Amino acid sequence: MPAAAPQQRARPGRPARTAASEAGEERHFITALARGLELLSCFRRGEEALANSEIARRCGLARSTVSRLTHTLTRLGYLQAMPESGSYRLGTATIALGATALAGLDVRRIARPGMRELAAFSNASVGLGVRDRLGMRYVECCRGEAAIALNIDVGSRLSLCRSAMGRAYLAICDEAEREAILEDVRSVDETAWPRLREGVERALAEYRETGCVRSFGEWQPTVSSIAVGFRPGGGLPPMSINCGAPTVILDEGFLLDEVRPRLIAFAAGLEGVMGS
Repeated sequence: MPAAAPQQRARPGRPARTAASEAGEERHFITALARGLELLSCFRRGEEALANSEIARRCGLARSTVSRLTHTLTRLGYLQAMPESGSYRLGTATIALGATALAGLDVRRIARPGMRELAAFSNASVGLGVRDRLGMRYVECCRGEAAIALNIDVGSRLSLCRSAMGRAYLAICDEAEREAILEDVRSVDETAWPRLREGVERALAEYRETGCVRSFGEWQPTVSSIAVGFRPGGGLPPMSINCGAPTVILDEGFLLDEVRPRLIAFAAGLEGVMGS
């Protein structure tokens, strides 16, 4: 009898699949394309540019491979070379891609008035996010009038397991996808895994009991946040809405007692808003 094919773990950012479907579709996976996209994804908010050596370290690739990728992506406009420093920054082609992707998310336009209202009521930041591999990416953000605000805007990325927004996503996504995501988290950081798993399990239980998850000082020590997930429909993946602010201006009790029911009702109103 032939040996069974080894089970393959889903890559971060890809939908969870069965072992059979992974084995059947792996031959369609283009490694060079994946490496180029990983390279673009390693740039972080606020960074001016990266050298090949730093890109190689972040992506786990050989310098020679990175050099070929950066040359190709520069020729295509996805990177811009900075000869004076020998480094690269994201090019205008990536801006066009991001703008096109955001323009196609009509749920942002629909959610914006309610987000503004909730931000004004709570005097906090309200964000709308989607999963980006092992994180959550902001696609819309509204702020209250507080003098102190979170340094978060469209494009910002949060931890999937530590943030309220990420935990809300995990609470409503399919169980198979959730387990695949958590397995990827475990493989990336074995040391932190027990604490992360404990936080996620606590959040899942909390979501079942209260319809909401919290992250008080777990994403950042001085930030309190709550979040709710919803499925917008229209072929879009699950999304999350959070509300949070520095603890010095936002009381945890106010978040849970006053903001939570409004956030839950708001998310319920967005359920299936984009149609089937």
